[in-house]
Amino acid sequence: MSQRWSGERPTVKIQIVSDLSDAMRSDEGFIRVRRLVLKNEYEGGATSREYRYDCVERDAMDAVGIVLYADPEAPGLKPRVCLRSSIRPPLALRPGYALPLPETHGDPTLFEIPAGLVEEGEEGEEGLRACACRETDEEVGLTVAPEAFAPLGPPLFLTPGLVAEKLHFLAAKVDPSAIGKASEDGSPVEERARIAFVPLDEALAACRDGRIADIKTEIGIRRLVERLGG
Repeated sequence: MSQRWSGERPTVKIQIVSDLSDAMRSDEGFIRVRRLVLKNEYEGGATSREYRYDCVERDAMDAVGIVLYADPEAPGLKPRVCLRSSIRPPLALRPGYALPLPETHGDPTLFEIPAGLVEEGEEGEEGLRACACRETDEEVGLTVAPEAFAPLGPPLFLTPGLVAEKLHFLAAKVDPSAIGKASEDGSPVEERARIAFVPLDEALAACRDGRIADIKTEIGIRRLVERLGG
């Protein structure tokens, strides 16, 4: 008979035995690779063997995932959620790797919820809402008051085996007719983005059939459905 899961996690501490990062060219560009020799310390004092581990770091470690939604276009229809096309260059490289299932092309574009990095000084709940405001203007072209944003469930780690980035989800009801020109960040990966407000049932179907292939976007959509009651 299986025991009921308590959610209690094993107690593990990580010891840094040595830092080999200085031997790597990791100080140029947006991210840094940190190469470490680590050892686990378990409850009771036992330790693991030493092992090497590479971590990715950057100056801004947290981000916001922004779930913008609007009223239905007609009575009887579902609310609409904002999706934005994003250029992700690593996806274009996938056909060049050994993959379990072959890919004939590397489409570098995904539809995602707006998102952005939390900058220095954007601290606490107020700081997260300020970040959401800034990124909504930058990526969508909408001016939204900070108090319009509310947390949408707890924050999550996206790729904890590689980077300690934590994503904070915030939601706000908006008026799509007020969209202006997105300020963008000046990067080519944000150029010529398409903005769409998609009915929630269609967005859920796109998660199921793979048209939406971004995990934070699927989580944000499903949390919004739960928040709105169906």
